[in-house]
Amino acid sequence: MGTYWSLQAVAPPADAAPGVQAVLDRVVAQMSQWEATSDLSRFNRAAPRVWRDVPVELAHVLEAALAVGRESGGAFEPALGRITEQWGFGSTGPVDRVPDNPPATGRIEFDAERRRARRSEDALLDLSGIAKGYGVDAAAEWLLAKGARHFLIEVGGELRGEGIRPDGQPWWVDVELPPSWPGAGWRIALHDLSVATSGDYRRGFEADGQRYSHSFDPRTGRPIVNGVRSATVIHRNCMMADGWATALTVLGPEAAIALADAQGLAACVLARGHEFTSQAWCAMLE
Repeated sequence: MGTYWSLQAVAPPADAAPGVQAVLDRVVAQMSQWEATSDLSRFNRAAPRVWRDVPVELAHVLEAALAVGRESGGAFEPALGRITEQWGFGSTGPVDRVPDNPPATGRIEFDAERRRARRSEDALLDLSGIAKGYGVDAAAEWLLAKGARHFLIEVGGELRGEGIRPDGQPWWVDVELPPSWPGAGWRIALHDLSVATSGDYRRGFEADGQRYSHSFDPRTGRPIVNGVRSATVIHRNCMMADGWATALTVLGPEAAIALADAQGLAACVLARGHEFTSQAWCAMLE
């Protein structure tokens, strides 16, 4: 995934480190667009419009990604791979200029009953906006199955806390703020909860004096220009927190909070120097 992972745990299993690593290696083997031998990469190299069987975990994440896409009105799109590749955020590496003619957003079809998928001509599967969160969940579920009950697991800034710390406190984490953001930020208690943040500052490139974010609007095929610096979502499930944070970043602050309220999501969007918070987020402060 091109990032790190960390674990804090009370009485962890003896094989915690190699066990978590093995879980994350399995996620990479199925869902990485940078590993040529991954199931996702093989799917992208396969002929378009042909159904292909997909592994159980990849199918689970793809189904969730498509659901977030539908419920967000297209603000999340797992078929965005050709666009992210052309803009230099995929396996081919960075670019130094804006693409002349960005391709159209493709389409991924998924048959949940038969656990198979196929892509349109323009589609390449890209799960980078949700797979890291799934990796957190997969590692957490492995730890729970091994008997661990109190831990904080992180993969590249996406976190899930189970149980409590040895001092009886919940797992407290600070929400990452964009560079030069004027506010003080939030501290969150992760007691059987997950948190994910998507921001325009994490990756990007400059061309002709303009900075372009790695956060794309699937509806335009271009980096977002809506003033959103970051979106943070608290959810029981880190995969869903990750996917929804990505979608809310794309929508812009007002539309993002309106959708968060409709979905019952605890969300905070930082944009244009202001904090925009959902009803569920505010309820957590009471």
